[in-house]
Amino acid sequence: MPSTHLYILTGASRGMGLAMAWQLLRGGNTLICIARGANAELAAGAQAAGASIEQWQQDLSQGEQAAHRLRSWLQAQGPQAFASATLINNAGVIPRIAPLSHSDAADLANALRVGLEAPMQLTAAFLGATEAWTVPRKVLNISSGLGRRAMASQAAYCAAKAGMDHFTRCLALDEALKPHGAKVCSLAPGVIDTDMQVQLRGADPAAFPDRQNFANLKTGGQLTSPQDAATRVLAWLQRADFGTNPVADVRDA
Repeated sequence: MPSTHLYILTGASRGMGLAMAWQLLRGGNTLICIARGANAELAAGAQAAGASIEQWQQDLSQGEQAAHRLRSWLQAQGPQAFASATLINNAGVIPRIAPLSHSDAADLANALRVGLEAPMQLTAAFLGATEAWTVPRKVLNISSGLGRRAMASQAAYCAAKAGMDHFTRCLALDEALKPHGAKVCSLAPGVIDTDMQVQLRGADPAAFPDRQNFANLKTGGQLTSPQDAATRVLAWLQRADFGTNPVADVRDA
């Protein structure tokens, strides 16, 4: 029986994604990071921890390419290669903060491709390539409270996260019918002090009515650090009841 656990993580170049990558660099883990850039420190950290890492440089607005590569890689490993396999769809982007009527079509398309289309494509590739595997398999989709609450000037981001929640619900029904179906969850990680928060706080107040609310979160010390958020998310992933509720929030723990 293999002792190596496989983790596939998107958006590992910064923020909570980078923090999760560091925390997954433990002996006995194989980590594949899919992001626009590679991180030399992660590679060195993996060697020091006795973990294995591959960093695939991929723009996830071209999710089909990443999905094809992932499917081929998994098929080449075979069902006996790992003790478990987990896909974490973490990557996401906020397009220019503005009402939909003032939004650029290409910017909207990019946000939806990265935030919704690529996670669906990667999940399909992951589950399709590993369907015959009998080891535990999980899909963790990093969602947001904004997938469950509407906000002005955030139509594309809210829509992508709402779509992620709902495709996860559908996926849970699919996998429940299979003898070795994967456990899946779309998880909101709380409000995190990342570059995305900087974008929101720096938006034009005339275009973004909620700007001051986000500024107050920062000044009020209500933002979670990327490292703490990563710890909470990865702890959720290890829960015995992971996937019982396909849409969840770490703050409900």
